Amino acid sequence: MKRVLVTGGAGFIGSHLCERLVNDGSEVICLDNFFTGRRDNIKHLLGNPLFELVRHDVTEPKLLEVDQIYNLACSASPIHYQYNPVKTVKTSVMGTLNMLGLAKRVRARILQASTSEVYGNPLVHPQTEDYWGNTNPIGLRACYDEGKRCAETLMFDYHRQNGVDIRVVRIFNTYGPRMLEDDGRVVSNFIVQALRGRDITVYGNGGQTRSFCYIDDMVEGMVRMMNTENFTGPVNLGNPVEFTVLDLANLIRKITGSGSIIVQKPLPPDDPVQRRPDITLAKDILGWSPHIGLEEGLLRTIDFFSRRIKGSRTAASLRYGID
Repeated sequence: MKRVLVTGGAGFIGSHLCERLVNDGSEVICLDNFFTGRRDNIKHLLGNPLFELVRHDVTEPKLLEVDQIYNLACSASPIHYQYNPVKTVKTSVMGTLNMLGLAKRVRARILQASTSEVYGNPLVHPQTEDYWGNTNPIGLRACYDEGKRCAETLMFDYHRQNGVDIRVVRIFNTYGPRMLEDDGRVVSNFIVQALRGRDITVYGNGGQTRSFCYIDDMVEGMVRMMNTENFTGPVNLGNPVEFTVLDLANLIRKITGSGSIIVQKPLPPDDPVQRRPDITLAKDILGWSPHIGLEEGLLRTIDFFSRRIKGSRTAASLRYGID
């Protein structure tokens, strides 16, 4: 039985990962400071003898006996990571240092949840792992982008200098149940606006592209990466099917049956115009590719938000039999 630490384990991706690991039979320690994580996300695990919750901030050291560490702790939405940008940098840099120190002491394997934001506003499309990116180191998004880039640097330096067993995944846009409705990300924004009958806000002309990976597919990729031998990464994890932001808005309007109208606002500084992963490495080495299409994933996500906002199932969920 593996003993696994998940930092940021009460967050969106972290809570799904904790659930998967417990279901696989691992002992799981969920560590979170609850800045954006929520107890509701993991309350169904609290009575499970394989699950332990620890309230702690990764910027402070923590000594635990574990076999594996998934380092997910860091706010991932612009609204939250720009609220306290210095804290965001500290979480990525000092938090990663502390987790690497722990991995070195107890000889644990550590997986760093990096991000497609390391590519910035890419000049190469789709993005491959050998692309170094096009980032603005002094912009409003830099606290997150550059923090994650530095975290990758620390991972590989600890690997080369101290022999720490590392894994690095670069996570592209991920969505699903347990997203925060106020996190400012495009999927949650559009769904909440549509369900509430408000204008759907599209920044720019809506022609910018994203690729959207459902949470179950993402967790599967992360678990495979952690348990693959002799491969440090980095490896892209995301859905290579590309959609415009306007396509997404119209699809969400269709599924929800919303009468919301689409309004356009100026594009924020440094917001990427294109974003799509090349997942050749993930396919070849991990045997991984996403299986849940955008419409199916949106149905599940819309049903979740509908229950939170309206306390009832959507007509779409009833029609398609989504539980």
